Amino acid sequence: MRRTTLSRATAAAVGTLAMFATTALTGAVPATAALSASAAPAPIPAAIGHRMVSGQFPTPLTPSQCQAQFQASCYGATQLEQGYDEHPLLDRGINGAGRTIVIVDSFGSPTIQHDLDVYSAQYGIPSTNVQVVKWGTVPPFDPGNSDMTGWAEETTIDVDMAHAMAPGAKIVLVETGVSEQEGTTGFPEMMAAEDSLIKQGVGDVITQSFGATENTFPGFDQGDYSSLLNLRYAYKDAAAHGVTVLASSGDNGVTDAESDGSTLYPYPVTSWPPSDPLVTGVGGTTVKLDDNGNRLSPDSVWDDPSTGGGASGGGKSKVFSRPLFQLGVQSTVGNSRGVPDISMVGDPNTGVWTYNSFGPQDDGWELWGGTSVASPVFSGVVALADQVAGHRLGNLNYGLYALGAAQQAGAKWTGINDVVGGSNTYNNVPGWPVTPGYDMATGWGTVDVAKFVPTIAAFG
Repeated sequence: MRRTTLSRATAAAVGTLAMFATTALTGAVPATAALSASAAPAPIPAAIGHRMVSGQFPTPLTPSQCQAQFQASCYGATQLEQGYDEHPLLDRGINGAGRTIVIVDSFGSPTIQHDLDVYSAQYGIPSTNVQVVKWGTVPPFDPGNSDMTGWAEETTIDVDMAHAMAPGAKIVLVETGVSEQEGTTGFPEMMAAEDSLIKQGVGDVITQSFGATENTFPGFDQGDYSSLLNLRYAYKDAAAHGVTVLASSGDNGVTDAESDGSTLYPYPVTSWPPSDPLVTGVGGTTVKLDDNGNRLSPDSVWDDPSTGGGASGGGKSKVFSRPLFQLGVQSTVGNSRGVPDISMVGDPNTGVWTYNSFGPQDDGWELWGGTSVASPVFSGVVALADQVAGHRLGNLNYGLYALGAAQQAGAKWTGINDVVGGSNTYNNVPGWPVTPGYDMATGWGTVDVAKFVPTIAAFG
């Protein structure tokens, strides 16, 4: 869940696909529930954006087993690495070695190291030591606190997905003590923590599965954006130090949600930080893979227009004008900063497995979706590119848009795979059409890692 807009989680009946949406983080939607007819998940804070697809399992199922049981797909590290064509790089030792991914989450998870070890062993990849940095006063973990457990789920998603894509990279997990919500709540601690690490030289890429609707920042209705703009200092320092910053684009299409996670906007809105020009916004796609990770069909936009189903977040910023790197897509974004820039797997119907052991409602293998998956997945790709380049790549957007324009012009070497068709319509609010080239549902589309990594590295 990349942004601060959350959608309400809905209970799942036995044998059906449990769909949960809580959009906190740009388009991210948190949700939790056991695969039980009586499951009734507690409200999730507006700062988390992941969607649960199933309850707990003793072992992860294969994609074909998930199709048989849920009429949905499910992927582990094995399928993700094959599906995104990582093996040509992994076989050459390009696995993120020497690079550091920074993950920021409220509260964190008390069992993150053990749970990553279990995840890694399941998929035959080496685990890594998760360096935990507690920023400020982080309260003791309470497995009965739905806010904390929601963030713990998010933490596991972020760590597992980053590690799945860059198993050789170092992971630094920053835990903050204030839950990020709509408006400015939680952001001061998160930005201060990020800025501190940046100034210490820690981290090559930062992935953020949180965000808030631009409209909820104090002063927005009066045209005063200072409460948001005053939080950008960490991103300015990231740009100055060559650190790449990513953020999930959201899970409720163009609608976002109110701070209590229950009210969707009846008109298009966007969220920050994905709307920030210093940040690369990551949207969500539907990815169809077989048990070995081979693609069964081209990726499509994550688009389930019914309430509760979710859709890739995207749209036009009301705060930021069109940045220079989007000059070539002016016909799409107009005079505004358009979101997202790129997309990765996010549809809960083509979800990912994680392992949790921090509480009775989270004890086993669980299946998740949302742009909270997409951003950490892409952070692993960036770590690979940093390794190839031999240095940090910084703000990716200029290189990304150059590659996107080349792909649209017919170049076959860019590693960008266009996504065409559909829209990110959600809750009867018309979304943006998914067109050839750039659009405000999938950005430039998705990537073939073996091709994309060396080409984006060349722009650094």
